[in-house]
Amino acid sequence: MRAIGVIRKSRRERISREEFEELLRSAGYEVVAILEQNREEHPKYNIGKGKLEELRELVRELEPDKVVFANKLTPSQAYNLWKELRVEIIDKWQLVLEIFERRAHSKEAKLQVELASLQYEVPLVKEAIRRIKLGDRAGFKGMGEYQTRQYLKHIRYRMGRIRKELEKVKADRAVKRKRREEVGFILLALAGYTNAGKSTLLNTLAGEEIEARNQMFTTLDTTTRRFKLSGKRVLVTDTVGFIDGLPPFIVEAFHSTLEEIVKADVILLVLDVSEPWPEIRRKFLASLSVLRELKALGKPMIVVLNKRDLTSEEDVRDKAERIGGIIEERGINVSRVVAISAKLGQLEELYDALEEVILALPKYGAFEITVSEPGKVPQVMALINAIGEVLSVEYGKETRIEAYIQTGMIKELTRLGVGIKRLNQPNQREGLEYDQ
Repeated sequence: MRAIGVIRKSRRERISREEFEELLRSAGYEVVAILEQNREEHPKYNIGKGKLEELRELVRELEPDKVVFANKLTPSQAYNLWKELRVEIIDKWQLVLEIFERRAHSKEAKLQVELASLQYEVPLVKEAIRRIKLGDRAGFKGMGEYQTRQYLKHIRYRMGRIRKELEKVKADRAVKRKRREEVGFILLALAGYTNAGKSTLLNTLAGEEIEARNQMFTTLDTTTRRFKLSGKRVLVTDTVGFIDGLPPFIVEAFHSTLEEIVKADVILLVLDVSEPWPEIRRKFLASLSVLRELKALGKPMIVVLNKRDLTSEEDVRDKAERIGGIIEERGINVSRVVAISAKLGQLEELYDALEEVILALPKYGAFEITVSEPGKVPQVMALINAIGEVLSVEYGKETRIEAYIQTGMIKELTRLGVGIKRLNQPNQREGLEYDQ
């Protein structure tokens, strides 16, 4: 498939040509030309009339299968452009949906992609009906007025069915999540811009070999794996990558997947630190925008600067300071900014940050555990290390252990016949640091 790309830049829309070309390649297109223009949006064609003439000549000369706009097109603009050029016209978000369709494997991912595609088609079909009423005989995909109206009814019916199926998936996932929390798992969610290295990080943390390619939107299916952090049981979930200006209809369609970010105990926001600063800043702000839309910015968050092996330590420090400046300026709840190389397994800073953040979670508290039977001490210590952290141990006729533990796991300890009482400093790291 051959495509001509069109990019219109303005004060309101700063579009990365490199990212747009990568999107085209990820969707399987051969990019035969890229046409760029700097101007505000033209209401009828998106681009200016002079640039439209230039585009018409390129279409005539290169005979592409599609013309792809990096900008969002209104239904009216898409129709006007098709009428002028007589070649299929799509915009960036239709392009993204094509990539999603190619990468969706699970039933859930396929349903989410279909829902997003149908939501995108609704205004196009409405525009076709409007033009038919005006005598334009536009139709939709060659259909007449009656067929177009029936197709709109079918879209709405199908969207309703998909939403019901996704609600079942959401309910099933909620049950699994609750069970995981009940047995003492800490829930981490990997979030961030597409192709930042989230899947590679999941593989390194969990010792897995999930597909992790150097391309956009490799992950559409939610992937959850377990690993241990100093004995603590942790589940880490990889989610669909973000992209600048992610529209509400995609966020809504993938809500059951993105909800893993909202329900996580800690968010790991992954960025590619090897990229130029303007790109890192753009992608960081785009990721924050999606998290804000998901109402997840209040969650404990660690910003993970990945691919440190591809740049210098001085460059990493400089970019970490700049990220810190944005965090401070915007008052975002970020616990730490750490630099790693997921590919080389250099995760020491991340492990240290996770230890600190996890023990400050509301689900943890400081408790005194009293063990009256000496034979049970090793078993109790092993369980505490699996669900928290030992602060101090005092041996005697009774063994007294001060520890940070998950409050939801107290039942597990009481089954061993131990005494438990909460200390006066729940969820404070000062106690931990003092005892260490």
